[in-house]
Amino acid sequence: METQNEVLLKVDNLVKHFPIYRGVFQRQVGAVHAVDGISFDVYKGETLGLVGESGCGKSTAGRTILQLYKPTSGSVDFQGVDLATLKGEELRHMRKKIQMIFQDPYASLNPRMTVGDIIGEPLMVHNVATPKEIEERVADLLNKVNLNPAFASRYPHEFSGGQRQRIGIARALALQPDFIVCDEPISALDVSIQAQVVNLLEDLQAQFGLTYLFIAHDLSMVRHISTRVAVMYLGIIVELADRKTLYTNPLHPYSQALLSAVPVADPVVEEKRKRVILEGDVPSPVNPPSGCRFRTRCPIAKPGVCDASKPEFREVDPGHFVACHLV
Repeated sequence: METQNEVLLKVDNLVKHFPIYRGVFQRQVGAVHAVDGISFDVYKGETLGLVGESGCGKSTAGRTILQLYKPTSGSVDFQGVDLATLKGEELRHMRKKIQMIFQDPYASLNPRMTVGDIIGEPLMVHNVATPKEIEERVADLLNKVNLNPAFASRYPHEFSGGQRQRIGIARALALQPDFIVCDEPISALDVSIQAQVVNLLEDLQAQFGLTYLFIAHDLSMVRHISTRVAVMYLGIIVELADRKTLYTNPLHPYSQALLSAVPVADPVVEEKRKRVILEGDVPSPVNPPSGCRFRTRCPIAKPGVCDASKPEFREVDPGHFVACHLV
């Protein structure tokens, strides 16, 4: 499905800092470096997985790309238009093409609205259909996500977590977008339901030619659904490669540590595998380390090299990017 030569989304040096204010006069005394200069391309029809531990900035990156948070600096080029420069009506018009599936299906649906109103709201807001057409479209979307169209008159509290997430997916599809940010869409769901939701996302991608940015913790699930995978640590991307390359030959020490924590079903292979145990805690994003962000926990860090300068995010093999002085 991937069209290598057609870039749908180009993120260039994207930065998002949240200011910290203190005192009576609310002076800025610092900033949380949530996203600190990330760059990558998303090709049309692919699924780019974005992985990393909690607090590394994955969800903030997704929301900043969609302009739910205004970027501090950098550009987000979508189909030749820099979203970061758009405001008001221009941005509202572009939102038809970019949508989001939120992490928590319990918090992202309005409890006072029926399922039909929730799914039909994007169509009404953008004024692209009559009430009769909205009703028909809602029934069709419920069918697409394997829910009974008769559920349109019910309220969110009447559904399970997996059903609510399907409603969220139907809402994201309402305007027939080209690009969807999936912000950990399965992390709040029961394990037995996760595979169903991921398979549904894959079926919808094949059916409508969708492009996903899939944010997740579960490395085995990312391996299943993604075309390429980006690994994020403390606001920066440390490695980016296609799925097979990253999982068989990770080059960055952090990627190696992450993947060594994924259990293998074969007991013989599992016994021979070398576990990489990281020491220490993740540094504060308010005051990140100088030089390489990962040097304080890295098993191969060299004084005078890793703390001296920020490693360049460079291409070491075709399509394989790494930010490490020692690779």
